[in-house]
Amino acid sequence: MCGIVGYIGNKKASNFLIEGLSKLEYRGYDSAGIAVINNGSVEIRKHKGRLSNLVEELENNSADGTIGIGHTRWATHGEPSDINSHPHQTSKGDITVVHNGIIENYNELTKWLKSEGYEFKSATDTEVIPNLIHYYYKGDLFEAVVKATENLEGSYALGVVCGQEPDKIVAVRKDSPLIVGIGNGESFIASDIPAVLNYTRDIYLLEDNEFVVLTNEGAKIFKANGERINKEIYKVTWNEDAAEKGGYDSFMLKEIHEQPKAIKDTMSGRVSLNEKINLGDFKLTAEELEEIDRIYIIACGTAYNAGLIGKVAIEDLARIPVEVAIASEFRYRNPIVTKKTLIVTLSQSGETADTLAVLRDAKKIGAKTLAITNVVGSSISREADNVIYTMAGPEIAVASTKAYTTQTVVMNLLGMYLADLKGMLKSEDEIEIKKALLELPNKIEEVLEKKPQIAEIAKIIAQEKDLFYLGRDVDYALAIEGALKIKEIAYIHSEAYAGGELKHGTIALIEPGTKIIALLTQTNLKDKMISNIREVKSRGAEIIGIAYEGQELDSSIFDEIIRIPQISTRIAPVLGAVVLQLLAYYVAKERGCDIDKPRNLAKSVTVE
Repeated sequence: MCGIVGYIGNKKASNFLIEGLSKLEYRGYDSAGIAVINNGSVEIRKHKGRLSNLVEELENNSADGTIGIGHTRWATHGEPSDINSHPHQTSKGDITVVHNGIIENYNELTKWLKSEGYEFKSATDTEVIPNLIHYYYKGDLFEAVVKATENLEGSYALGVVCGQEPDKIVAVRKDSPLIVGIGNGESFIASDIPAVLNYTRDIYLLEDNEFVVLTNEGAKIFKANGERINKEIYKVTWNEDAAEKGGYDSFMLKEIHEQPKAIKDTMSGRVSLNEKINLGDFKLTAEELEEIDRIYIIACGTAYNAGLIGKVAIEDLARIPVEVAIASEFRYRNPIVTKKTLIVTLSQSGETADTLAVLRDAKKIGAKTLAITNVVGSSISREADNVIYTMAGPEIAVASTKAYTTQTVVMNLLGMYLADLKGMLKSEDEIEIKKALLELPNKIEEVLEKKPQIAEIAKIIAQEKDLFYLGRDVDYALAIEGALKIKEIAYIHSEAYAGGELKHGTIALIEPGTKIIALLTQTNLKDKMISNIREVKSRGAEIIGIAYEGQELDSSIFDEIIRIPQISTRIAPVLGAVVLQLLAYYVAKERGCDIDKPRNLAKSVTVE
């Protein structure tokens, strides 16, 4: 997830571009750049690092002109660097592009364009776009952008300028956000509304495959066939803080809602019903996998909980022994790590100190290493032998939501990949999991419709001092994550237990009124789980169940039931996670907690 802006008017473009990017820096902050048209030529300024680096450059080397585009980057292809920073320009002219999204077929396009004489300098997927537009350019920028997008697979919001048509910006969106701002004698494009609020509150909200042409005469919106689209202006009534959060009360709630897209982006180019799982640059041969005798998944906090689900997926599908270990414990216990060990490090930030230390120790021994992280160019991604990126985009709230669910998706992909490599992936399992994954974004949307019910249940438990979460198999792993979420942001003591374990001592704590969240997504264990629920119900506990739509249950043992759509039991914990995230959010809100910045916590733990 990156941020793009564009300006055309009678003022200095770079002033708006920098201010607009500062409002979008939450969308990406590993580099920033602008392109301004000055006397018919396109001048580019771009720098690795925070936006302040670009501001300092402009103080010494200004970019004049009244038309320009800008970008703040969250790296997906190629490490953060000056060369990989946007804007990107064609090697044969001055068509210049900023891009938010992922081009899935960039490898094929790059090979073809190279055969046509185009040169590439960066490691990004974006660089194919200006070269492709140039290939089709015959004096009409709008027409060339339309033809280029017909060849692009993936997601994109684009801002395009051309020195040969120095009086316009052409923009388009597909599966990535883009708005158009209408000011007094000036027009804007941006990835999000906050970028333009100091200039206008009159907005066009673009839909997929809609193109906009900005000139000094204003903004005109078109279909790909050139037909004009007349849109109603949307008048923004939010304040700036609310606008940054997309109208949500908090970044956490916004990020919960971003999970369908984050998961779709994470699966993009990796999951297809008719093709093998594609994990990009991570490739093992069957012979190399045969040499691996065990896997350790190393992580902390929420990432550790995703690793627990990964253990089940890998052992079940690939039949390789897996241990999930807390990084801060693993590194001090003299673990059995050899050259036949695969160390998988899970970290949202890619900078988690304890996890990084384990990775470095493992490499000294000669173990194979794989990083699963959300941040391109992070320490863990650079130092591991291989890396798989989750495509969650920046996560602002301290409590992880979309990073967790995208990690669990990748864990299932890894399980299938390893099983297939060993020749052990059953076709029925492959079809079941792939179908469930491809259906997952839409089914999360259905879960999000349960917010009113979950908010009411939150009122019931908001004043509790203790909560218990129960589950079996992967539901137990999910219970651990649910208990952590409510500890993190609502400050309620909560514990997770395997369904059959509570009676081995802890049931002594159950008394009339004790609230228990019970997970029932593992249908093969439903009857066992019901028995466990009856054990605590008979002692006066109040039960909040999470179960499938249409699943027959004895309603007398539940005080509330939150229903989720039917889906493969292997993937169901992702839907359950969304329920538990919302429950924690609404309980914290009811208690008046600082949801995005819970006390004593930091987003990235970079100290031991």
